[in-house]
Amino acid sequence: MENATIVIANTRTMMGNRYVVEKDTKSLAGERDLPLPAPVLAALKAFRALQTEEKLALGEAYVASGYVLVHEAGDAFTVKQLRRRAYRLMELLGLRRVRLYGARSSCFTFLADNGVPDRILARWAGHTKVKTTKRWYVKPDVTDLRGATTTWDGLHWVAVEGQA
Repeated sequence: MENATIVIANTRTMMGNRYVVEKDTKSLAGERDLPLPAPVLAALKAFRALQTEEKLALGEAYVASGYVLVHEAGDAFTVKQLRRRAYRLMELLGLRRVRLYGARSSCFTFLADNGVPDRILARWAGHTKVKTTKRWYVKPDVTDLRGATTTWDGLHWVAVEGQA
């Protein structure tokens, strides 16, 4: 965290919602260092301080797994455990419950809508092809489409209010 980055070095998935499977990323592009936004960095630093206290309390019993999100004893959370915690947090904050993987699309759509270049989106996603990121992860919704209405309003044949 000294460099305000996080390293993506492998993937962790669940088999049958019971077993954690760790494997290499799908491609070399999947292995990447990502800069952390300031609010995320601050939250992770606070969490790291808590982890330091837990590590001191447990001594040699603490597992140095190398992962960021871990239990009090240092073991990495499973995908299922992270999902449960995220859903609980969404409920607590009064947010609509979304699948975590769906949140990935929301994040890339947000970045694209705010002018982040396609090549940066692809790099952030760990894709070798921009086309993959745009096809699967940038999903405009009705709010995004609303801006196009001003263009439509510029057409000469637009009905004037009160005429049909």
